[in-house]
Amino acid sequence: MADQSKVKVLVAKCLEARQMAYCPYSRFPVGAAILTADGAIITGCNVENASYGLTVCAERTAIQRAVVEGHRKFTAIAVTCDIKDSFVGPCGACRQVLIEFGAHWTVYLTKPDGSYKETSLAELLPLAFSPHHLLTY
Repeated sequence: MADQSKVKVLVAKCLEARQMAYCPYSRFPVGAAILTADGAIITGCNVENASYGLTVCAERTAIQRAVVEGHRKFTAIAVTCDIKDSFVGPCGACRQVLIEFGAHWTVYLTKPDGSYKETSLAELLPLAFSPHHLLTY
């Protein structure tokens, strides 16, 4: 994803989404913004539940919203939380959910001040189990 203006918008949208997080138990708000192949940006935030196992991460909220809106191809995701002194990536479960839709996403790990580190989903989840493995079985 080379267009820096699009990256700035994606990062800004994930920061906005973090503000919508429902996290009364962890008090750890997370926001995510996904860029679809056709240029739409879909956001998500974490939504906690008193039954902790039912909590949904921001990345999974965003991907589910995108699928509901008819999107199946994605090029990038920006993810943020309130940690200021390091870049934080998606949890393992979210990495697995994202890889369902391809390994060639650009991932922007974003700090609250808007600074970000660019990486890739393939780098975050090497040797991933993916739909490809089921097709060759």
